[in-house]
Amino acid sequence: MKRFRSILITSLATAATVTTALALAFSLSVGSVTAAGASPVSGAQALHGAHLMKVKDACHRHCGGGGNNLTYHGGVGGVGVETGADKVYLVYWGSQWTNNDPSGEAAIQQSFFNGVGGSSWNNSVTQYCEGVTVGSLTCPSGSNFATNPSGVFAGIWNDNATAAPSSPTQNQLASEAIAAASHFGNTTAASNTQVQYVINTATGNNASGFGTQYCAWHSSTSSSFGNIAYTNMPYITDAGASCGANFNGLGAKAGITIVGGHEFAETESDIFPNGGWLDGSGAENGDKCAWITSGQGASANIRLSTGTFAVQSLWSNAFNSGAGGCVLSYP
Repeated sequence: MKRFRSILITSLATAATVTTALALAFSLSVGSVTAAGASPVSGAQALHGAHLMKVKDACHRHCGGGGNNLTYHGGVGGVGVETGADKVYLVYWGSQWTNNDPSGEAAIQQSFFNGVGGSSWNNSVTQYCEGVTVGSLTCPSGSNFATNPSGVFAGIWNDNATAAPSSPTQNQLASEAIAAASHFGNTTAASNTQVQYVINTATGNNASGFGTQYCAWHSSTSSSFGNIAYTNMPYITDAGASCGANFNGLGAKAGITIVGGHEFAETESDIFPNGGWLDGSGAENGDKCAWITSGQGASANIRLSTGTFAVQSLWSNAFNSGAGGCVLSYP
């Protein structure tokens, strides 16, 4: 596998058409970044253009539905959502994974992604589209809609020939996503407009801020293969209850798919943050419905063809006659 000695990684935090107010919501400061739906990550690493899922206890009144509906923000290079084939590639990064998966996270994750495509849970993303006027709340018939095909799970790469960084930076995670694109043969810009790469770090090997400020985050990077969407997916059970263990009585490993599903659906509706569908405060379809314990949209188990999995609900603009709300199935 050829490794690039130097890879230009730039933030895609805003598209040219994103409003000033939204840009300010994601403004950077020295040593930290603030993203809607997430606490700042402070210290040596500043996260650029990353959209964070807050840990459970950081949400309080800032997560869990409510607020205004999602609107379209113009896309990045005209691309705002995942359309067409809609593929997910899973990368298990580093030799630290070798015979070292105490919670069986890889098998659970793979079963989830083998079944989630085409599910009624994920179908709410199909109301969102790209190519419409900035600020649109709905998409007219004939729009280029986000898709929910079966068979979204497209491949695995066990990149374990050498050790991954013990606490990878955002640039290192983005570089691994670019390496994954090369590994899977997605070497043109067009091939990466319907793809997301999930970069999984091994237990005890997670990026800074995990479990105290965030559970996972998704972002994008530019490369010679075009813009690439990727997720930083830590070893979720390392964080315990902060990232979903036993949430709503759903089991000690519930967070694996609650968090994984959150990032998956957000990338589908906002593939290159923040050009897709977000509300007025910059929250995506997963942020608005995170960590709900009861009532409409509470996290629950869903049944897929590959098993039963814990998930959170997703925001639907169409719910409640267009008032919007958190749903576990759509329509």
